[in-house]
Amino acid sequence: MTKRRVLMSFLLGAIAMSTHAAGPHDTDWTTPAEAAHFRTTPTYLQTLTYLQQLQQAAPNKIKLETFGVTPQGRPMTVVIASNGGTFTPDAARAAHKPIVLVQAGIHPGEIEGKDAGLMLLRDISVTGKYAHLLDHVVLVYIPVFSVDGHEYSSPYNRINQNGPDSMGFRGQSQYLNLNRDYIKADAPEMLAWLKLWQTWLPDFLVDVHTTDGADYQYDLTWYTEDPHKLDPAVAAWQHKTIVDEAIPAYEKHGHLASIYLEFKDGRDPRKGIQNFGSGPRFSTGYAALQNRPALLVETHMLKSYAVRVYAVYDLLRVLLEEIDRDPAALLAATSKADADTIARAQDAKALVPLTFKPDSTPTPFALKGYAFTQAHSDVSNDIWIQYDPTKPQTYRIDNWNGLLPDLSISPPAAYVVPGEWTSIIQKLDAHGIAYRRIGHPMKEVDAEAYQLGEPQWANEPFEGHLMLHSFTLRAVPIEVTLSPGSIVVPMNQRAANVAIALLEPQAPDSLLRWGYLNAIFEIKEYGEPRVLEKLARDMMAKDPKLKAEFEQKLHDDPAFAVDSHARLNFFFQRSPWYGVQRVGAYPVLRLDAAQLAILGTK
Repeated sequence: MTKRRVLMSFLLGAIAMSTHAAGPHDTDWTTPAEAAHFRTTPTYLQTLTYLQQLQQAAPNKIKLETFGVTPQGRPMTVVIASNGGTFTPDAARAAHKPIVLVQAGIHPGEIEGKDAGLMLLRDISVTGKYAHLLDHVVLVYIPVFSVDGHEYSSPYNRINQNGPDSMGFRGQSQYLNLNRDYIKADAPEMLAWLKLWQTWLPDFLVDVHTTDGADYQYDLTWYTEDPHKLDPAVAAWQHKTIVDEAIPAYEKHGHLASIYLEFKDGRDPRKGIQNFGSGPRFSTGYAALQNRPALLVETHMLKSYAVRVYAVYDLLRVLLEEIDRDPAALLAATSKADADTIARAQDAKALVPLTFKPDSTPTPFALKGYAFTQAHSDVSNDIWIQYDPTKPQTYRIDNWNGLLPDLSISPPAAYVVPGEWTSIIQKLDAHGIAYRRIGHPMKEVDAEAYQLGEPQWANEPFEGHLMLHSFTLRAVPIEVTLSPGSIVVPMNQRAANVAIALLEPQAPDSLLRWGYLNAIFEIKEYGEPRVLEKLARDMMAKDPKLKAEFEQKLHDDPAFAVDSHARLNFFFQRSPWYGVQRVGAYPVLRLDAAQLAILGTK
């Protein structure tokens, strides 16, 4: 059966199972999770059935759309919710309504966001309990991001978690973790999400999860990107709205919330907490590249499923209330951030951080945890920590979450990608990066190139790739002829930071790091030992300095001295036979403003 037929069959089945509601007061709007007293969570089909009932009852407030198809042929559904039928991006912008994207089930075992979303949509659209929340906001809601993973349900998918009875699997059907896929975009689901993002260009992203880790009193923890990763306007809005307003209002509803708790040592919470190391592969890190605030929500896995669902329900309600109260502030922040990124292209002294390091100065933090014991384990030969949730206890610990820029680069006026590197261009297309394609050869173009060497890869795969952990890099001027089909990627665009994260080799989630350019390190022609023996002697005879360098390396490097292949390769790598292969030549070039201007006139 084709994917199209599977999709149609699935949708027809959902429609057949739905019941027509004569009106909002004629239907029992209890959600499946509520009906089961939160022992279970509904299947995807049951979820869509409930959402279709909402759409039928409130067509001027709820609209369902399909934005992709999973590898196993299931539809990916998004709900557009807004008062007044503001169901398109153009309508939202014309009405000056910020767009809030809330997504659940990117890790389908962590599914509170789905059931909380059904409850909240009901209370906005049909019961009228919170009808005002979307007066000045458009909600784009994904009930289940990883649909195939959601349907691979089992009681054994989350060993650390307290309910529901059965839950989805962390990976999608191709065993990819979607919350490690934002920048490399391998999964079909992520490619569909990126198109949805580019269509709506949300002003705020909320990503709902369930945490693993320690036991503590909080029923929910949250994370936002460090201000150093954000435009100042976005950082200011994020702190004011989330930290100063939403979280205190949320706790007034009887909840206890904390910043995300990544313990430096899981065996002893007293050693403090640290930043978990978000980056462009994660939802909030990708939103930061896109000049958008984002909130990671993590309910506590040891609380009951009911507590966790209501924790998300109340937080989403409070967030929407805050945004609906002052929609202009969010729109102004994201607009300013986009304008700042575009204007940065005119500043030759601008620096963009690629990596970040922990701030060496911690801040004090009051951890509301539980008493615990530590004992030596004969099983693991390690420390076994056991909590006593009947004994709440507050610990004064250090908070090392702060980050500072580490490696920074001065962005070029534009990047150039040779047309033959289609894998790179396809990734730029996936992220909606603007570029122009060269239609004829362009000669004598002065550019900056990177020469890479000494690559070291990981020993084990990660998300289907062997990550390139380290390499040497030096910038070299180069004069090139650009072939037809090459593309020029200017940095005076709002998504410039995404392009930088993909194309700068040293960026932690660059295409180079993920292994898309491994071929540049491969030698295609080798020298036979008998040939290299003569080459070595000829080169030393002509170059006494080279001979001295060789002899010094024999003296300083014992491993080199006993490796006959390395000794011969020393000469081969310094010969024109090796140089012509351009091993380690990074194909993406950098143009300065003057060269970009000249290129534009050719």
